[in-house]
Amino acid sequence: MAPVKVFGSAVFANAARVMACLEEVRVEYEVVEVDYMAKEHKGLKHLARNPFGQIPAFQDGDIMLFESRAISKYVLRKYAKSAQDDLLREGNPEEAAMVDVWTEVEVHHYLPAMAPIFYECVVYPARLGTTPDQKVVDESLEKFKKVLDVYEARLSKSNYLAGDFFSFADLNHFPFTFHIMATPHASVFDMYPHVKAWWERVMERPSLKKISAHMEIKA
Repeated sequence: MAPVKVFGSAVFANAARVMACLEEVRVEYEVVEVDYMAKEHKGLKHLARNPFGQIPAFQDGDIMLFESRAISKYVLRKYAKSAQDDLLREGNPEEAAMVDVWTEVEVHHYLPAMAPIFYECVVYPARLGTTPDQKVVDESLEKFKKVLDVYEARLSKSNYLAGDFFSFADLNHFPFTFHIMATPHASVFDMYPHVKAWWERVMERPSLKKISAHMEIKA
């Protein structure tokens, strides 16, 4: 059986999310490079895979998917080999609901607060050679701290976001948090000991260690 294909390398945070899920369920996959600087993601070939011209896209036989969280859930549903692989906790409606809640929190609260810091401190310097706009960073850090207040309260009650088990809710936070941890603003996590301890537990996953080795965004 031909391996599934991920269009876009791990330097793209959303592609890294998908690859981490594939690693978790031990599925062979092929990475197909998409040349972002040459705008290959906006070309007709890639638009046929992802009509919004974004990275990643994903192919499994005749099925082509886009949107990394949807791809990740597909991978986890189709290829989980044991109860240990059930990162969506679909065998338990209550636990699955908590996974869904904290997956949504990442999309609607965590990432929007963090994204400007990521772009100002990681993407723009590497891709455009700019220096961070400190006003944007400072304003975003204040918003991010308010989100982390909620996370600190949650993680004071359980080891992981959905409960005392690692799930997709935790993995979902991996790619963008990894990049922030490579900036001076990683120090913000020192103010939140339960969040910091959670992150350290998350990064002990072999799948995430493997993917993170290929995530550096270079100029």
